[in-house]
Amino acid sequence: KRPYLPPNEINKMQHHTVSYNSDYLVVRRGQEFQVKITFNRPYKPAEDKFAVEFTIGSSPQFSKGTYIPVFPTSERQSSWEGRITNTSENTVTLGITTAANCIVGKYHLYVAVMTPFGIRRTRRDDSRALYILFNPWAAADAVFLDDEEQRQECVMTEMGIIYHGAYDDISERNWNYGQFNYGVLDACLYIMDRSDMPITNRGDPIKVTRKASAMLNSRDDDGVLVGNWSGDYTYGVAPTSWTGSTEILLSYASSKMPVCYAQCWVYAAVFNTFLRCLGIPARVVTNYYSAHDNDGNLKTDIILDDNGRIDRNRTKDSIWNYHCWNECYMSRPDLPTGFGGWQVVDATPQETSDGMYRCGPASVQAIKHGQTCYPFDAAFVFAEVNSDVVFYSRRKDGTMDPVKVNQTHVGRMILTKAPGDMTRLDITDQYKFPEGSKEERTVLEKAEEYGCKREKSNPPEADVDLVLPTLEINMGDDFELSLEFINRSDQRRVVEAYISGSVVYYTGVTSSEFLFRDPTVTIGPKKSEQVNPFLFINYMKRLVEQANLHFIVTGKVKETGQIVTAMKVVTLHNPKLIVTVSDGGRVNEEMMATVEFTNPFNFSLEGVYIRMEGPGLMPPKFKYYSLIPRGSSLTWTEFFTPQRAGSTRVIATLDCPALSQVHGQATLTIAP
Repeated sequence: KRPYLPPNEINKMQHHTVSYNSDYLVVRRGQEFQVKITFNRPYKPAEDKFAVEFTIGSSPQFSKGTYIPVFPTSERQSSWEGRITNTSENTVTLGITTAANCIVGKYHLYVAVMTPFGIRRTRRDDSRALYILFNPWAAADAVFLDDEEQRQECVMTEMGIIYHGAYDDISERNWNYGQFNYGVLDACLYIMDRSDMPITNRGDPIKVTRKASAMLNSRDDDGVLVGNWSGDYTYGVAPTSWTGSTEILLSYASSKMPVCYAQCWVYAAVFNTFLRCLGIPARVVTNYYSAHDNDGNLKTDIILDDNGRIDRNRTKDSIWNYHCWNECYMSRPDLPTGFGGWQVVDATPQETSDGMYRCGPASVQAIKHGQTCYPFDAAFVFAEVNSDVVFYSRRKDGTMDPVKVNQTHVGRMILTKAPGDMTRLDITDQYKFPEGSKEERTVLEKAEEYGCKREKSNPPEADVDLVLPTLEINMGDDFELSLEFINRSDQRRVVEAYISGSVVYYTGVTSSEFLFRDPTVTIGPKKSEQVNPFLFINYMKRLVEQANLHFIVTGKVKETGQIVTAMKVVTLHNPKLIVTVSDGGRVNEEMMATVEFTNPFNFSLEGVYIRMEGPGLMPPKFKYYSLIPRGSSLTWTEFFTPQRAGSTRVIATLDCPALSQVHGQATLTIAP
């Protein structure tokens, strides 16, 4: 009576788990799978009594759902259904349908037979373990997603694109989620073990995603990733250097120590792998101009001194050029009808929620409709996409007057990868009604009823406009910034302006100010006036990674006391890696990938790491170069053997202290 799970390809195909590179069977809950049991003689239904038993966790109990017997006869059934689908000589095939809300994880399987001497059961044998995952294909599962194209993208796709840069100059980052790679499923289950999450909660996607949003950052629980926005990554891997999640998850599971280092897109990408691996539909979302407000109101406060210059010491709120989080798909039985579907979860440690660094799940529908009191953390996400930017003028006595309100800057655009395609999908309308519409005003009023404070005053618009041009600049190139003041009034206007240019991290935090001017500009009635252009050269040594230049102009109109402001983020375009792959492309036939790079700068690059990997093609690999002299080139070639058919990419990054965000990719199709 030794049961065995044959390499049961039919189970895997029916359960969409063929891609998992695992030594064990992987199935999804709420759907039948087959187990073949060979006894020492033919089975006689009238007299032989047996059960297949499943256990999970260290002390299985029937009452807790961690010990589940499955019976072959319809007279006696448990919460998991059993039926005999075939008998042949000494072999019985049992069809087993797990409950659609059962615990997700690794189970052990036993066969128990009733004999005249009591119950005899098989010994524990690790080769008979199996994994049971969430099932977006099963209507009774809380993560059911009734859209095959979305399921293929948000559960089955390993190749991702994560958007960054600025909303008017979007950049793409390729990422290998690698949710089917060997060891990744075990690493995801280890994260739940490490969090001391009760095993009985592991069938509930709300509890699993909330726990994981805390566990993916190392703050307060030794979770997966250590955040670092300092620019010094000596003791780990620079966030911009990673190409995928596999290396991070396997490293955490084997070393049992948090992995260094991450910023928001790394948290979101690894969280995405965790969710897709366990079968929860998920996607990475980027919000451009994301407010990180540290006192829970619906305004981002920028404080000016009484001359109109920004007071950097007193301005505490920051606006991130972009911020990445995840959406996962599930029903919300804890909320009123209509708030299931996509939920925001965010593992980047920004603020605590119930005492821990975690965020979500927050219903996207609730955010759109201003229902900010619904759990979990809807008010925080609502502020990230809806804050007003309020400029205050601070008098000498410390009192503050609002002088300008910008209601459209924050949450300017929200993007994710389009399903089944390498293009982007704009989902801003899922989060908010059109700017200025009456629905939008109603939603903001509703959010205020739930305690979100807004700036009520509406200071008069100045009659002088300020225009900063849109610039597309390659890193290292000299460039000019011109500035135009337009006077819409019938009288002369004099503006005392402050022009500040600084290098900013993408979180909106200033690293250094490289330009400060305070011209006084006189503009005739109905005229426009150009300020002499500023020329920028030799700014490279000032740059931080994710090189963004942030220009902010504020000024006071002498005649009216009104404040004019303009802000512009200029993203510098980096050189590219050239990635090529050899011709051909069949499963199990060796191929070659080559990465080429030329240093275009007038200085040498030191301490350079290049990384390369590809879904279904090659595991993560890296190479170190201590020096790339100016103008010189490098070529790195790796051999690899494709494991799976289909369209995929080889992705590569180059990273060193002086230069980051350099990447390239090659798309290829592998024949079976």
